[in-house]
Amino acid sequence: MSVKSRIETRLTEAFSPERLVVIDESQHHAGHQPDITGTGETHMRVRIVASAFDGMTRLARHRAVTDLLKPELDAGLHALAIEPAAPGEPTRW
Repeated sequence: MSVKSRIETRLTEAFSPERLVVIDESQHHAGHQPDITGTGETHMRVRIVASAFDGMTRLARHRAVTDLLKPELDAGLHALAIEPAAPGEPTRW
């Protein structure tokens, strides 16, 4: 299973999102470090709308996602951009 698929599965199981998009942005970061070629799944962006985020601060939302995806970060995911929102909140996407 790909990193992207594992992230989608974890987020879906934990937050039951209304909307979820996981974007592999690895190709945009090739050469930033010697071992980052842009061909692996090293940089991901998560866009998620879930009622689980109601009443949570932006920081708490980020922590909830980061804590959930810690195994992926520990296994080599280099960067994770997170765009969380509760239903009804404006998003840039």
